[in-house]
Amino acid sequence: MKRQKRDVYARAFKRGYLAGVSGKSKDSCPIDQPEVRQEWLSGWREGRQDNWEGMTGVSGIHKLANVTAT
Repeated sequence: MKRQKRDVYARAFKRGYLAGVSGKSKDSCPIDQPEVRQEWLSGWREGRQDNWEGMTGVSGIHKLANVTAT
């Protein structure tokens, strides 16, 4: 059975979101490709905003489920 390859952009956004919500710096972005890096940074910004609004831990579970579903 073949596995479908995941969308690179969705995966970058998810990883950026998780980095942002955990409080990591945007300088920790591991991606070199400009388009994919932009998706990672978009996810990071949204994650940082959720972190600042207190959407971490149990209060952020509903948001995390939508991000990790892709």
